[in-house]
Amino acid sequence: MKKSPNKKMWSGRFTQETHRRVETFTASLPFDRRLYAQDIVGSIAWTRALFQAKVLTKEEADQITEGLKTVKKTIEDGRASFSEQDEDIHMAVERLLTEKIGELGGKLHTGRSRNDQVALDLRLYLRDEMKHIIEAIKDLQAVFVAKAKSHIDVILPGYTHLQKAQPIRYAHYLLAYYEMLDRDRQRFLDGFQRVNVMPLGSGALAGTNYPIDREALAEALGFPSVTQNSLDAVSDRDGAIEFLAAASTLMMHLSRFCEELVLWSTDEFGFLELPDAFCTGSSLMPQKKNPDVPELIRAKTGRVYGHLMALLTVMKGLPLAYNRDLQEDKEAVFDSVDTVKASLSILTEMIQGMTVRRKAAARAAENGFLLATEVADYLVEKGLPFRQAHEVVGRIVRYCLDQQRDLTQVSLKELQKFSSLFQKDIIGYLNLEASLERKQQTGATAKNRVLERIRQIEEK
Repeated sequence: MKKSPNKKMWSGRFTQETHRRVETFTASLPFDRRLYAQDIVGSIAWTRALFQAKVLTKEEADQITEGLKTVKKTIEDGRASFSEQDEDIHMAVERLLTEKIGELGGKLHTGRSRNDQVALDLRLYLRDEMKHIIEAIKDLQAVFVAKAKSHIDVILPGYTHLQKAQPIRYAHYLLAYYEMLDRDRQRFLDGFQRVNVMPLGSGALAGTNYPIDREALAEALGFPSVTQNSLDAVSDRDGAIEFLAAASTLMMHLSRFCEELVLWSTDEFGFLELPDAFCTGSSLMPQKKNPDVPELIRAKTGRVYGHLMALLTVMKGLPLAYNRDLQEDKEAVFDSVDTVKASLSILTEMIQGMTVRRKAAARAAENGFLLATEVADYLVEKGLPFRQAHEVVGRIVRYCLDQQRDLTQVSLKELQKFSSLFQKDIIGYLNLEASLERKQQTGATAKNRVLERIRQIEEK
């Protein structure tokens, strides 16, 4: 049967041309063209390895290398003509190279499979993007620390079950998210070590027949080590899964913060004012100021979760080694990279312009029985067992609710009706600032402890 002028690279074994709908259904080029730079970097390194293995002459290696550099510039300049028949970026690069330097371009793929080629490209891509994300996390952390430092004296209610619990410093609250982000940063750093292992030279699944020095190849590509099993290397997507898991945890943390931004910027709370430039209005209601950015980050979190679950589901039933199912890894990774980077970037800018409504925060902290635990601890210091102290203060709170008063409005004489242990010094326990300063343990909300943590972060 006569072959089409646009025949496939693998068409020798086939008697029929690929159905047009199959080409469309299986093509990954529309999305994996993003990997062109990594693919060309890997191909240049592979060309050098083939030369060192005496598969290519120096002249051939140099010509292929220069051709690949030209292809890279052609793609970057938007002058490359891509075709759906290329299937993927690997075949597209090889075709463009062959059009540039002739049949010599066909030697590039010697000893290499698209299986180890794509495994390499994805690792190179993840390696680059994880570095960018780690830096973006650090930028966001820096904003949290700067805001904490400049708001050290702002007090607001701390919540459990979204009910007022105990007073805290706003700075202490902000540093809670610094700590979450620090764990996120460490997760990406940890995952980076496993991504940063070179799979090239594994062939389709069994290795290659050519004397490729994989360790030298790894060094040329900036990898500290090589994979130790070719079957595993071409079918491993743990790096992508770990990336998506780390990205999901990071987005969960951002979403929690965004949830509080949405709540705290409402009239009902009124603790924060989001910058106008990061909010939108209503098409109908003139008074509205909608927190669209935090709402969208909150929603995009589910999108990243979905990509993690999708890839885990792809992987769960795959036999060794490579299967075409693995093509589904890239869109999940690419979209998650874009989502995470965009969320970190816009949140960092928005927080810089965010202001605290100090009076509203102070008013909220001054009522709601936030000092009830302080009163219970006062009784404990006077010798009453904590469970009894807890019950006594609970009855006092009930009394205040019935009287529509706060703890600070109850007289000493009234308090003594509940326990004779109350003395004049109880006044010192009914003060917000004093309450905070009694929390002197490492990691607590006392001013000196919060400042100490800020100093540690800045020194680090």
